[in-house]
Amino acid sequence: MSDGGSEHKRRASLTPRKAVPRLAAGRARALGLPTRGTTNANRLRRVDRWLLATQVPRLRDAARPLVVDLGYGSSAVTTLELADRLGPEVPGLEVVGLEIDPARVAAVAEDRDPPRVDFRVGGFELAGLRPVLVRAFNVLRQYDEESAARAWETMCAALGPGGLLVEGTCDEWGRRATWVALDADGPLTLTLAARVADLDRPSDLAERLPKALIHHNVPGQPVHELLRALDAAWAAAAGLSAFGPRQRWVAAVEALADDGWPLVGSTRRWRHGELTVRWSAVAPR
Repeated sequence: MSDGGSEHKRRASLTPRKAVPRLAAGRARALGLPTRGTTNANRLRRVDRWLLATQVPRLRDAARPLVVDLGYGSSAVTTLELADRLGPEVPGLEVVGLEIDPARVAAVAEDRDPPRVDFRVGGFELAGLRPVLVRAFNVLRQYDEESAARAWETMCAALGPGGLLVEGTCDEWGRRATWVALDADGPLTLTLAARVADLDRPSDLAERLPKALIHHNVPGQPVHELLRALDAAWAAAAGLSAFGPRQRWVAAVEALADDGWPLVGSTRRWRHGELTVRWSAVAPR
């Protein structure tokens, strides 16, 4: 993700603008800042549904199917949901919930029976683990764009062989979400997902764009063009509203595909209110 050797070295580790206190002696320093910590049950169902549909083979093929949920907050409910959703599909699945706040780790570690998930103190360095999959949701919104880019690089450098980072954001109830999938070489795709019945127009999702894109939603930038094209296709498909918002969404996404946008996935994913596009089509200029 860096343009040269010096840039790579400059971004090799994340150094937030605010100082992060050191942990107890003998423990590696966790990189990052605490989040607000608020969450709701089922908030991350959209990204979890996408993980189930697209990432189970990656986990099954791994020698150690280790998943890290980074920044789960004051409640571990979404981490436990992730373990429950992936567990039946992935033999030997291991899930580790990481939080930078030791008090949050202590609170959830005392309340787990059976111990489906291991909870540890950790941040962008992933506590020294080498996971196959990392889910990092709603953890980078408080950072500036440059710091968020360094966080991406730090997490991607910690992935195990063939690993994937899924970083994104969603609203409080999980009805609107976006995320980027990255491997060790950088971003691969952007996914938009929503309860389409709640959308006036697809560009309502703009407020949930990842930090890498949210400030680039302006004329002349690719992500702005994507949302503009999706809005236009949504408007053109208004006649299908009688058959339900999902039918209208699918028609709008099909129109984008016909116009040459490099979409990933099939109609089956689109019916869930998703759209996944290759990162090359939306990367900031």
